Amino acid sequence: MTRRFKSIDTQVVHEGEPQPRIEHAVAMPIFQSSTYVHSGETSYDALGYARLNNTPNHDVLHAKLAALENAEAALVTSSGMSAITTAILAICGAGDHILMLDSPYGGTRSFAVEDLPRLGIGVSFIDGDNPESWISKLDANSRVIYVESISNPLMHVPDLEAVVEFARKHRLVSMIDNTFTSPVNFRPAEIGFDLSLHSATKYLNGHDDLIAGAVIGRKDLVDKTLHLLNHLGGCLDPHACFLLHRGIKTLGLRVRKQNDSALCISKFLEAHDKVESVNYPGLESHPDHERAKRLFNGCGGMLSFTLAGDHEAADAFMSRLMIPLVAVSLGGVDSLIIRPATTAYASTPKAKREALGITDGLIRLSVGTEGVEDLIEDLLQALESYAQ
Repeated sequence: MTRRFKSIDTQVVHEGEPQPRIEHAVAMPIFQSSTYVHSGETSYDALGYARLNNTPNHDVLHAKLAALENAEAALVTSSGMSAITTAILAICGAGDHILMLDSPYGGTRSFAVEDLPRLGIGVSFIDGDNPESWISKLDANSRVIYVESISNPLMHVPDLEAVVEFARKHRLVSMIDNTFTSPVNFRPAEIGFDLSLHSATKYLNGHDDLIAGAVIGRKDLVDKTLHLLNHLGGCLDPHACFLLHRGIKTLGLRVRKQNDSALCISKFLEAHDKVESVNYPGLESHPDHERAKRLFNGCGGMLSFTLAGDHEAADAFMSRLMIPLVAVSLGGVDSLIIRPATTAYASTPKAKREALGITDGLIRLSVGTEGVEDLIEDLLQALESYAQ
């Protein structure tokens, strides 16, 4: 009998689990085998081989992730960038063209600017708030429109409904990086996106102990991505699958806590006289607040802000923090803080970076699951102890 669960907290625990449980084990076992006895499979992608992403550990994750976003299919990969690059290359080839949000994650932007042109794939960057301008960037070879649910690191929410409408009208594949919202806050397939991409390293796993990615959406497109992934070799190890599977089971609990804490911290920072600006779509002052409130169940645990002063002031502030760790990545139980200008955008020329809004003094904070009162107290002492 097919079971349907109303709560995502039930889904993360029970969707996709083997029925009956394997050898009656409540926890999914780790199938640390590279190869499996041939059982009459007739297609390359169905052969029992760990590089083909089809061990029992993969299968459970694929079913669970598809259910969490109310999508047709899902696929896990070796990293978020593996998910992004493989999905794009599965759809586009030499001579094709992509429309891409003008301020994506730095790694995605570098791939678009440095690598896609070498493969003969053109890229035009678009203003996510101005759908009327997109038609001027379109050409006969356009195949994909690519956006993020919340942009990294400026926390902009593009006009996602317009993206879906534009893609349908012009027969484009709509792709969205849904890492920052996670399935708890937003399920792209429900408003018509073709593919949703994740760095599963972040919220889906939530414990800063593995690297993984995910592609979720239309089955035909997920199958095309899987076929290319199997050639490129971006497989997720079964033990990493086990860790990701375990991490997903607390996704709802973690993300709702992070939603609440990030909003409290954003309000605190917005009111402090040493903070010039705060980027968090949960704030009523954020230009995309109404859009975020309409589309999302919460705005996630990511925020960014700029202090009065230059990058030296930002570094001095971060050095005085006791709880957030100065480290890249995000979405885990530990709060992490960085300056994007020195990390994801370090290879972007300064003029271009600043034109995108990534200034030297911009600070990005990934709010973990620590007590919000402790985090605010720590931020306060750091703000008050550095010389502006």
